[in-house]
Amino acid sequence: MKHSKTIALVMIGLIALYFVIDRVFPYTNFNIEQYRDYWPEKWWLVGHLLGGMTAILIGPFQFSKQFRNRYLKVHRTMGKIYLIAILIGSICAFYMSFTVAPNFNRAWSVALFFLALPWLLTTLMAYRMIRIKRIPQHREWMIRSYVVTFAFVLFRFIDESAFASSLMEDPGQRAPTVIWISWAIPLLITEIALQWNKKK
Repeated sequence: MKHSKTIALVMIGLIALYFVIDRVFPYTNFNIEQYRDYWPEKWWLVGHLLGGMTAILIGPFQFSKQFRNRYLKVHRTMGKIYLIAILIGSICAFYMSFTVAPNFNRAWSVALFFLALPWLLTTLMAYRMIRIKRIPQHREWMIRSYVVTFAFVLFRFIDESAFASSLMEDPGQRAPTVIWISWAIPLLITEIALQWNKKK
């Protein structure tokens, strides 16, 4: 069980690293073709990408018990960075949901807004729990927070898959639907897993 958790965290970390290198780094060249409709609001997109990138790479370390026990001060510092990263990323996402996203369609705007909302709220709840020393609840909310953070990875993989394209050929329908699928279903499964073995 111990090794399986370590392997899972390593796999998640590698997937997150691949996503950052393959999907986030290309935006650092500030190519107008890469940004497309986001070019007028490029700094908001940059803030969103950097915040999300930072959070997604930090997450696996925060869930490692060995890392936490050995480097408690580092764990706390990384937790603060994680919180700030998501504050920046989610605020930028909120802004873009009202400015750039409606240019695609209204469904995309709504979906982006309601991805940013649980992303921010689950993280703030994790912060609240650690502030009042409720450690088990803090860990649970951190898990929920990272599940929503990882939705950005799932969204890209699902949206660009042949299966999703075969079900919904129109990107205007597919993208908003996949956003909901990428966070709502994993968060539901996570909640069931967290509550399954709890005693009254």
